[in-house]
Amino acid sequence: MAQLRRELGLWSAASIVVGTVIGSGIFLVPKAMVLNVGSPQMVFVVWILCGLLSLAGALSYAELAAAMPEAGGEYVYLREAYGPFFGFLYGWTQMWVAKSGSIATLGTAFFYYLANFYPRLEATLTYIGPFEIRYGQLLAMAVIAGLGFVNYFGVKIGGGVQVAVTIVKVGLIGAIILIGLTASHGNTANFSSSVTTTGGIAGFFAAMVAALWAYDGWNNVTMVASEIRNPQRSLPLALSLGTAAVIVLYLATNLAYFYVLPAAGVASSDRVAATMMRVIYGESGAAAVSIAAMISIFAALNGSLLSGARVPYAMAADGLFFRDVAKVHRTHHTPSVSIILLSAWSMLLVLSGRYEQLFTYVIFSSWILYGMAAASVIVLRYRKPEMVRPYRTLGYPLVPGFFVLVALLLIINTLRTSPYESLGGLALIFAGLPFYFYWNRRRQRAG
Repeated sequence: MAQLRRELGLWSAASIVVGTVIGSGIFLVPKAMVLNVGSPQMVFVVWILCGLLSLAGALSYAELAAAMPEAGGEYVYLREAYGPFFGFLYGWTQMWVAKSGSIATLGTAFFYYLANFYPRLEATLTYIGPFEIRYGQLLAMAVIAGLGFVNYFGVKIGGGVQVAVTIVKVGLIGAIILIGLTASHGNTANFSSSVTTTGGIAGFFAAMVAALWAYDGWNNVTMVASEIRNPQRSLPLALSLGTAAVIVLYLATNLAYFYVLPAAGVASSDRVAATMMRVIYGESGAAAVSIAAMISIFAALNGSLLSGARVPYAMAADGLFFRDVAKVHRTHHTPSVSIILLSAWSMLLVLSGRYEQLFTYVIFSSWILYGMAAASVIVLRYRKPEMVRPYRTLGYPLVPGFFVLVALLLIINTLRTSPYESLGGLALIFAGLPFYFYWNRRRQRAG
């Protein structure tokens, strides 16, 4: 029987962390952040806080990943700490909403940036019932299908693509930072500028949500843990160093933005990097940023498909999902059926145009599961003290405790500010309960 192979090295693992975190967020979210907190200084406070939060999560997950280097990431940690029910809820959410919605969002963002060069991509092709189908949606679906095809033929190939595209991406972002920080148009007085806001505490949390969206993805490498060589060493290094590298890049990028643009300029720009480069080099600079953004999104898309397909595979291997999804290709040693399923569903979400609504609904419940996964470090220290832990979380229990506390505050604030979306997200997740009880009963009979 075919098995997944450990064919990804440290560089591949680190590129999954960096490549999937840095997508389109760093080009988009500074506007929402400064509108909510009012000044560059507070924007940097939010970036640093959310960066430290992400690093705390990465350090917590590093202990879990090194101790349990299996396919599925959080699915495995929740299963071991709380039982198969919570693992299933996480996997169900990832497959049908969170990961597939993220892939659909990235695919659509890719065509939006390409539309800067080919405006026809935004034109309507046809209507299918209430759904408007644009040429760009077909392109987004083709990109997802193409990357699914690449990852189908081997994790080593997918990992190689990830390393190459991530290197190019980081180089381009580094160039944007260097150009911004050395621009003659820059002015340090911009760091003291401000815009009027009534955000208060609610605005601070709203800015955090925007920043955390930009930081999202550092956990993806844990999903592909069963295919990483020397996981006890590679996973903690990839998680910690990869997340730290992203924090540095994000802070440097925002320094460049605010050096060239005042707070009002950032607040009025939907694509702040393009605006900054337009100020320096005109339309050719803005076009260069669109190319950089497309490469960045492409890397995030590949990393999301590569890692995300391992979650439904892990569920199916435990008997908690469709049986065929657990199949491993005899020649390529990939979860081939799972890759096809995730790619196809993500493509359908692109076609429907409903992924953003789904993603909004699931933020609340996803953070519940993220918090529980980080808390697994503490839970398993008590429940399974005999477990071999090649890496132990730095600063335990304060580091995982910090992550869980902030996750709890975000959950409370989201429930207060978006009660209908939050409860709707829970309803969406718990719609999987009949399937859980069916598959769990069938598994128990087989066992």
